[in-house]
Amino acid sequence: MKNLSSLKRLASYLKPYKVGFSFVLLFTVGTVIFNGLLPYVSGLPTTEVAKNLAQGQPLNFDYIKKTLVWIFIVGLGYGVSQLLAGILITNVVQSAMKDLRRDIESKINRLPVSYFDKNQQGDVLSRVTNDVDAVSGAMQQALIGIFNAVLSIAIAVGMMFYINAVMAWLAIIMIPVSLIISKIVVSKSQSHFNNMQNALGELNGYVQETMTGFSVLKVYGREKEALEGFKETNHKLQYYGFRAAFISGLMMPLVQLTAYLAYIMVAVVGGFYVMSGVIVVGQLQAFIQYIWQISQPMGNITQLSAVLQSASASAKRVFEILDEQEETQNEFNLSVPETVHGEVVFENVDFSYAPDKPLIENLNFTVKAGQTVAIVGPTGAGKTTLINLLMRFYDVSAGAIKIDGLDTKQMARSDVRSLFGMVLQDAWLYEGTIADNIRFGKLDATEYEVVDAAKTANVDHFIRTMPEGYDMLINAEGDNVSLGQKQLLTIARAVISDPKILILDEATSSVDTRLEALIQKAMDKVMENRTSFVIAHRLSTIRDADLILVMDKGSIIEQGNHLELLAKGGFYANLYNSQFSEEAE
Repeated sequence: MKNLSSLKRLASYLKPYKVGFSFVLLFTVGTVIFNGLLPYVSGLPTTEVAKNLAQGQPLNFDYIKKTLVWIFIVGLGYGVSQLLAGILITNVVQSAMKDLRRDIESKINRLPVSYFDKNQQGDVLSRVTNDVDAVSGAMQQALIGIFNAVLSIAIAVGMMFYINAVMAWLAIIMIPVSLIISKIVVSKSQSHFNNMQNALGELNGYVQETMTGFSVLKVYGREKEALEGFKETNHKLQYYGFRAAFISGLMMPLVQLTAYLAYIMVAVVGGFYVMSGVIVVGQLQAFIQYIWQISQPMGNITQLSAVLQSASASAKRVFEILDEQEETQNEFNLSVPETVHGEVVFENVDFSYAPDKPLIENLNFTVKAGQTVAIVGPTGAGKTTLINLLMRFYDVSAGAIKIDGLDTKQMARSDVRSLFGMVLQDAWLYEGTIADNIRFGKLDATEYEVVDAAKTANVDHFIRTMPEGYDMLINAEGDNVSLGQKQLLTIARAVISDPKILILDEATSSVDTRLEALIQKAMDKVMENRTSFVIAHRLSTIRDADLILVMDKGSIIEQGNHLELLAKGGFYANLYNSQFSEEAE
């Protein structure tokens, strides 16, 4: 089916496990053969009993016992084959899904920052978890189920023709009719399955967003609005989910209806043939069982079609991530010199997020090694964008950014980023010990280096007051330490990485005055003998900067040190004096 084409790509994940999958097919064939023989051998004692009674002879118990033994052997073979096939397919599918999750995680690490700027985190998470689980469940059911069903139908049809060709032709009419019904229903329901999976991703994104900002919702009393938004997204999921399930659910009763019609025709013709002596009663009994051995697999196929449609929609979403354009890698990379001084030059830099909306045009400035550069300006001026360009989260549209004379576009992104340490406004900690969070900046750091970095960041005393000290666990939300303490820990993380160039992005904007002084003192230590870029709204914190760049609408409108800019009486002076007046009030 064209709609299920995304599932074909999953075959590549099964190739490494083709030996195990071959045994799955082998045992599935055994299951189907035993299942196909079961009605026939089950009819043998019935035929013998009917024959003995018709001829007025005593029951042939020896023959009946033998046939019962054969029924037991065939039934046991069926059960064992089915069990082994189930165990092996589970192992094959879960191994394939492990590889798929590994590829997704690897791909995510190669995606540019712009991808996460454009997509909800909750939706990305839904693709990695819910969609992969849907694919996993479908493969586990369908790989055996469909092969089993098709083979069962083939064997049942063969046995029908072995018993009586006319009755067989009457019975197998239901196969093409069932396929036509399935094709029509699938074509109507697939779009609803696609929309359902997209709505599920949207719902996960909405929940993740509201849970992250739950305290803000409570503060501003926006619970009702948040609930209404959830209801709207949830209703969309219910709308598409109901239609997908309802339309796909029509297949089973319609297919069963064709089976009942075939059953009626075979019962009438078969009864006539028994009375005419064309077939014996045991063969009629077996034939009717074969009808159900066709009907049941056809029903299984129709049930699996719903699972496959859902999995197809999920697989499409998963492969959308795997097909995303990765960060471009340079063909000829300049290697990082052994000694990096930290001089940074922006030469005629142009940049825009959208081609028709230029943000930065012809930006030029030079930062000497060891200087502290402050970047100030109103919201949307391009401060954070400038840092993103510096780190090669985005590439410049024109011009060049050079570090010690080397164009960063000619260097590997990982090499460029290895030169930087960052302390962001949103302090991020992960679930683990305090020591592990500090060591994140240098994974092979010794205990002494961890403590030394904490002392430099003025956070050692706080850590030692905690019950378990450096072994204290930071929870998943990172809310069992204060915002200021988290900020100090991120500074310690930057210290331990020993960066050549330091970036401080609004690092003190969300803390009180006492903690601001403590963080500022820590940052001063870290910035010693390092080229540092500081983005700050509080202009009082950057008075001692060697160079202040004043940005507005993507351009540098003023530059100089604090006193020089105040003396000019321009944009910076007005901005500084307005903040000073607010603080005085």
